[in-house]
Amino acid sequence: MNSILYMLCAVLAGEAPTAPARANVLVVVGADGADEYGKQFRQWGERWGEAAKRGGADFETIGLADSAKASDHDLLQTRLTELAVASPEPLWLVFIGHGTFDGKVARFNLRGPDVSLPELAAWLKPVERPLAIINCASCSGPFLNELSGPNRIVVTATKSGHEYNFSRFGDYLSAAIADPQADLDKDDQTSLLEAYLRACARVHEFYEGDGRLMTEHALLDDNGDRLGTPSDWFQGVRAVKSAKAGASIDGQRANQWHLVRSPVEETLSPELKLRRDDLELRLAELRTEKGKIPEQEYLTKAEPLLIELAKLYESAAKR
Repeated sequence: MNSILYMLCAVLAGEAPTAPARANVLVVVGADGADEYGKQFRQWGERWGEAAKRGGADFETIGLADSAKASDHDLLQTRLTELAVASPEPLWLVFIGHGTFDGKVARFNLRGPDVSLPELAAWLKPVERPLAIINCASCSGPFLNELSGPNRIVVTATKSGHEYNFSRFGDYLSAAIADPQADLDKDDQTSLLEAYLRACARVHEFYEGDGRLMTEHALLDDNGDRLGTPSDWFQGVRAVKSAKAGASIDGQRANQWHLVRSPVEETLSPELKLRRDDLELRLAELRTEKGKIPEQEYLTKAEPLLIELAKLYESAAKR
């Protein structure tokens, strides 16, 4: 059941939705392996906490507090079960730490038992709300291939499980997620896509400035095709390269996700936001046809979408 269907069912039943009223940000901090990494991971997690607070989201961490009563592995499973409730509000699941890959199974290193990719996939299967899975660890590429799907955004710090060196992507992403300087389309808010592009640019600058070969190449998937798109395919917030076999390009959905929302965005109810997002996605799909169909046909298709979009914002402004 997707978010729109969930709300419609609640309305038809005459019931108020029992879903979370706010977005959730769950940051999982893994085993540090060394003190120098532990300090960095904690700082990155704190940045996510600050951004969540500014955005009015519920924030929590796993991996930092004393976990004597249960392992981080079991705490994560339990919390994901609790957060799987249907809701129009998104769940941001962020992994900060180290990963491993033995050629078959990718894992995220936790204090105590690690969490394997098959386990995480099973735990996330019941999630009935918009979901962003952001794995900032080494060897994280397989997480994108396995976890991408409808109503999900998956970001990984590496393109495969064989990029096993320490990843700096998580540092730059945590700094960019609420940074106004990362706002490429100048709508007074920084989207997940914009933060991803900013972080990738900073990673590239680090390796180039240090004269080192890049050992991490981040990917983003938001169309469910399990392929992912690298940052160098984008010009601004639009992908300018074509995928193989005509596969759709990622990015449009991720550009609709904002942890810290602008005043205009805050005026939109969950229902209006879902409708707005759908209209924008339809316009983005239509733009791919531009140049392939007669101009008048393109304008005829675009006009009703643009008019409805304008009326939607006008309606929100009167609230």
